[in-house]
Amino acid sequence: MKNAYQKYKATAVQSASREKLLLMMYEGAIKFTKLAIQAADEKRIADRGINIGRAYDIIMELNNTLDHKVGGDISKNLEQLYMYITELYTKANITGTAEPLREALKLLETLYDGWQKAVEQLKKTQGEKVG
Repeated sequence: MKNAYQKYKATAVQSASREKLLLMMYEGAIKFTKLAIQAADEKRIADRGINIGRAYDIIMELNNTLDHKVGGDISKNLEQLYMYITELYTKANITGTAEPLREALKLLETLYDGWQKAVEQLKKTQGEKVG
């Protein structure tokens, strides 16, 4: 059963549009940040560290995919936000507290909402051009 699910997820990722992949990455970062918060609150140090590491890796990948030639100020601002979020993860990992993770979560959810609206708008615009 798990193998079939893994194949399904792999196919979903491989066939996803760039916009959908971006949203999936944010969803992953949000999920792992929430799990890290829960682990921090419950004093499960190993689980906290694992989930912070996963979220951190996703944010670094988002940062690495920024195109500063095309994105201009937006990509510069996103890079600063991503670096701030990684600093929050580091702080949470060092202190063992959930507060920096909660701040990172708020930022991620705000970014996710913004990207989700942008993707919806893009779909509408592309749909108007096709029709």
